[in-house]
Amino acid sequence: MRHINLGPAANMPVNTVRQIVLDQCPAIALYRLADGFYASDDVCTHGDASLAEGEIEYDEIVCPFHLGRFDIRTGQPSAAPCVTAIITYAVTVTADGDLMLELP
Repeated sequence: MRHINLGPAANMPVNTVRQIVLDQCPAIALYRLADGFYASDDVCTHGDASLAEGEIEYDEIVCPFHLGRFDIRTGQPSAAPCVTAIITYAVTVTADGDLMLELP
């Protein structure tokens, strides 16, 4: 397991998504919902679109390409045309208030 410090949690407002680009890994979409932080692969499984460019509606990310949706917490598709889940990753907040991304 690889742990990557993404910086202060306080820097990310509620109901936002950001793209995280890391060396030697695909881009990650980092989300902040009212109840915590979540992460997934950034590329939609239906088309070549960045989910970080999409909008958060309720607890779903809306893909900007064909307007499909994924549950942010589970990665499961929740609206057509998306049918394949996105991979999700654990995000924790350290005692110092930093975000820690866990990658396999």
